[in-house]
Amino acid sequence: MTGPTITIKDVAALAGVSPATASRVLSGNPATSPQSRQKVAAAVTELDFHPNAQARALRSTRTNVIGLLVSDVRNPFFADLAHAAEQAALAEGLVTLLGNANESIPQQDRYLDTFISQRVDGVIAAPQGEGSSSLRALLERDIPTVFVDRTVDGIDVPSVTTDSDSGIRRAVEHLAGQGHQRIGYIAGPQTTSTGRERLRSFSRAVREFGLSSDPALTYFGDFQSASGSAGAEHLLALPQPPTAILAADSPMAVGALATLNRRGLRIGRDMALVAFDDIEWFSLLDPPLTVISHDVEAMGRIAVGLLLDVIDGHRPESVVLPSKLIIRASSGTPDPTLGQP
Repeated sequence: MTGPTITIKDVAALAGVSPATASRVLSGNPATSPQSRQKVAAAVTELDFHPNAQARALRSTRTNVIGLLVSDVRNPFFADLAHAAEQAALAEGLVTLLGNANESIPQQDRYLDTFISQRVDGVIAAPQGEGSSSLRALLERDIPTVFVDRTVDGIDVPSVTTDSDSGIRRAVEHLAGQGHQRIGYIAGPQTTSTGRERLRSFSRAVREFGLSSDPALTYFGDFQSASGSAGAEHLLALPQPPTAILAADSPMAVGALATLNRRGLRIGRDMALVAFDDIEWFSLLDPPLTVISHDVEAMGRIAVGLLLDVIDGHRPESVVLPSKLIIRASSGTPDPTLGQP
């Protein structure tokens, strides 16, 4: 066999590794085992394989299509994330297949299976739950993958996420400074990394500022608006209801707001309300909503950059973006008569 007739698949087959592993070895990526490097080097020598031929073969097999899986396309945060990633990918000559998991593992897996069958060049995913057979199949096939907003314990791929702790701590500090002692928290599902991390941050902040740690003040939602509405109903029905509510994402905040409106309660006066995630119209409410904000446009853009690095055989470092509190009129001083007989 001679150099021009050899492809990276031939090298991988002789070495007993996947084509993606062979590509990483030949690109000098340190995220490969010594055994793989030794096997690939031996195969390259035996086949008289040349790197320029490898590059041509890689280019010829690319589809210039990536898969983007978001958790809920109705959530304005994920809609903005999808737009940012799609625009960044388009600028790099890539088109995007969009999948909506709808906060459901089975629906997520249908899209991941489709991404695999369509031979996308890579996948950006906000993963559901603790991992699934389809997610692991994606990784076992060495399809370049980047996580966005969420991660999965035990799966080591590059990711771009948010440091929720700083924003939540500032929110609890702000509410404590306004005189609130009982803060209701509408948490996200604990099967997601963001749900767990934000609850831990809230619990730490409540202890730090000496506020009530009554477990009844936490309601477990699912990052969708109906659970925000149910959470607010639960909190208002407590013998001693909270004077402030913090919702762990924007759809649950919208649901909580709907319940408060139905009850005739005024945010910022009868009940303080804070949302994690900012969406454009939150600032247009009367009164405008206090939020914990982070840069969704940067998240989408960075996720595409990380994926391109992985596609090129590199192992980029994960990125954690900051969060910040934006104080508006919805987080005012508590009404001392609320909850009193």
